[in-house]
Amino acid sequence: MKKTVLTFGVVGGLIASALMLSTLPLEHRISSERALILGYTTIVASFLMVYFGIRSYRNKVSGGRITFGRAFVVGLLISLITCVFYVATWEVMYFGFMPDFMTKYTAAQIAKVKASGASAAVIQEKTAALQRAAAAYNNPLVNMAQTFLEPFPVGLLIALLSAAALRKASAKGQGPRAEEGEGTREEGVQV
Repeated sequence: MKKTVLTFGVVGGLIASALMLSTLPLEHRISSERALILGYTTIVASFLMVYFGIRSYRNKVSGGRITFGRAFVVGLLISLITCVFYVATWEVMYFGFMPDFMTKYTAAQIAKVKASGASAAVIQEKTAALQRAAAAYNNPLVNMAQTFLEPFPVGLLIALLSAAALRKASAKGQGPRAEEGEGTREEGVQV
């Protein structure tokens, strides 16, 4: 399991890092809503390796059979490795090349609150909350934890869905997911 998890986790992580690096320059050119959609699309793309990793493990290591639990563990471990790459890439980008990111983000969010027509008290309250969050985000541990929570739920969901889709019962011919054309042999007759 270790080889499969490492291989597909590293490939997924490299995809996540490459996609992040290629899309970050677009972030200030498009709206924040579109940037969010683009970001999560790249996250989903990097987690496709979870599906392929579980399938590879099932077919090459587990003899074509895998339980939901084992498939989920394989997928979860691949997701965790992919998330580590995602977090490491963001940390390098944020602290090394984009130290003003949170300042710009906070200013944009404050401008949205002001443009919403909210009362002065609400604007002041939300501004203070945004400024506290920005100050906390400059702590590397808080930054890493928040960054990890961006892709991890997606990876967890994809691991669950992939495990459900790829599970095959361990006994021949059993299980709800028998492939089309796959049958059991009883007394030399293909069923």
